Amino acid sequence: MKLKICMTVLIVTALLMGGCSASKSDSETRNDHSNMSHKGMDMDESKSGMENGHMSHTNPLALKDSTGENELAIPSVLEPENAEDLVYTIKAQEGTTEIFKGYKTETYGYNGSFLGPVIRIKQGQTVKFRTMNEMSKTTTFHWHGLELPGGGDGGPHERIEPGKSRNVEFTVNQQASTLWFHPHPEGETSEQVYKGLAGLIYVEDEKTNNLGLPNDYGVNDFPLVFQDRQFDDQKQLNYQLFRNEDGTIGNTLLVNGTINPKLTVRKELVRLRLLNGSNARNFTFKLNTGETFQQIATDGGFLNTSLTMNEITLTPGERAEILVDFSKPDTSTDLALINEDGTILLPFKMNNEQISRNNIPEILNDFTVTNEEKSLPVTKRLELFGMGAMVTINGKQFDMNRIDFTQKQGETEIWEIYNKPDMMGGMTHPFHIHGTQFKIVSINGNEPPKNEQGWKDTVSIEPDETITLAVKFNHKGIYMYHCHLLEHEDNGMMGQVKVE
Repeated sequence: MKLKICMTVLIVTALLMGGCSASKSDSETRNDHSNMSHKGMDMDESKSGMENGHMSHTNPLALKDSTGENELAIPSVLEPENAEDLVYTIKAQEGTTEIFKGYKTETYGYNGSFLGPVIRIKQGQTVKFRTMNEMSKTTTFHWHGLELPGGGDGGPHERIEPGKSRNVEFTVNQQASTLWFHPHPEGETSEQVYKGLAGLIYVEDEKTNNLGLPNDYGVNDFPLVFQDRQFDDQKQLNYQLFRNEDGTIGNTLLVNGTINPKLTVRKELVRLRLLNGSNARNFTFKLNTGETFQQIATDGGFLNTSLTMNEITLTPGERAEILVDFSKPDTSTDLALINEDGTILLPFKMNNEQISRNNIPEILNDFTVTNEEKSLPVTKRLELFGMGAMVTINGKQFDMNRIDFTQKQGETEIWEIYNKPDMMGGMTHPFHIHGTQFKIVSINGNEPPKNEQGWKDTVSIEPDETITLAVKFNHKGIYMYHCHLLEHEDNGMMGQVKVE
């Protein structure tokens, strides 16, 4: 009996010491949390007998540079079935895609074989999403960042079996923003996203349309979905082979599903809408020349003013909009978007067409954290902890039959989230709340960085960091909150809030 107890203690201790991702030293800045890595026990490595590069905090599987040989694919824009009823049909499908020349890779997609179209909706419209599951697996359709009633949010409760469909109807009551959609079935989100189920949503409004920002889709306004993947020797997305319980990281970058992409732009101000659509990897976006760019938006809307930035880090699920002035760079220089370690993510090719420069408006939004919100007491406390299959929130794993919190519709509450480090220092958790856009009130008691002083639905929380959020739900229903490392989500690092 004593031997069994000792062995149990040793196993639990080893798991807790495993750590999943590098924590930050005090000297490092909050915005400097680029490539996540993984250390310790990888359940699937031992199962498959393969090493997938997640054995270190400091050395994640390296990405290959983009060679720039393929022009970036631009997602199509999904048109409504008619201009009056504004019905959008979105189908989850299985297919094959030629990611590598001469190879057919089995993939998932929306209204196609891989990834999905951009859905454009406007503030004030009443729209209907007609969702259809044409796959052989059960799925859901989650509208990440969209504020709509809980019954249509697409969490694990709203399962759609193969061959079935579900209609979601709602009125768009939020400001202009770049959102996205992806599946959210319990325990299977990570694989379905990994194999291609992801698309973008553009919310537009009259105020933004009058700002004079670049908005010519696919010409000076580009969606950029960044995802790292790993392919087996048959060029297949063999998720189960490479799966890591602490977040699956790949060595091959796809941007909008394009391998080795380049983007051809004119000599003008260009708007780039960045989405980190990876399962686990963080990206720190920079220009290889060291030139600055302007950040104009966060997850859920515009910043009050544009911010001059040298780099911006996005954890999985986060978005940002930036403006790059391509009329400035020397055309003899090979300009590219790179990661923090210098990996070439997206080379740019400039054509000779010179376009008159757009002026960036001084005022973009009127976002504020009010004094009343700052003075509200904390009413919900969450503690994120663990690694691999042992991740928890407040010591519990997800149970679909358990409501963890309740909140009243239309009332603002202060949520306090603490990322408890483990014995190896812990890891960064991107924390996401469904059905709302929240405000970051404080980070370790201090005001958030200026580029995070905007509407958010996903926030990066460092080890031993405490963040307070002002959270208000405008609709009733049951909503998820969880770590947006997809494997952590699948492993139960998720809870439920019921809005009444």
